[in-house]
Amino acid sequence: MAMNHARSVRHILTAKEAFGVACQRTFATGKAKKGSKGGGPADAPKASSLSKEIKSSTVVGANILKDGVDPKILPDTEYPDWLWHLLDKRPALSELRRKNIEALPYEDLKRFVKLDNRARIKENNSVKAKN
Repeated sequence: MAMNHARSVRHILTAKEAFGVACQRTFATGKAKKGSKGGGPADAPKASSLSKEIKSSTVVGANILKDGVDPKILPDTEYPDWLWHLLDKRPALSELRRKNIEALPYEDLKRFVKLDNRARIKENNSVKAKN
């Protein structure tokens, strides 16, 4: 049934008409404000209704529960030590290659092996892709 319908439509539409229908552009319709081009004061970010005291004592927006509250900011001593080292810069592969491998700390040695393996795999893949 669907096949017969598709055949009849195919005979009715010419190629040019089908292209025109397929490439027809439509726009969303909505009520536009009179004299407004957009980007005006209504689109500007709104001032926060939270006081400075609340902003400085809580992590605003960290709550994921519907009935929960935002967590309070604790003193630095309450957080684990590893947290303060998350954003430290780690050495790149080229820098690790220049150093003596036997003198590297365990974490840097582990990073060197990972990055070196990754670079070797990429090189082998590019050689295989060229052949």
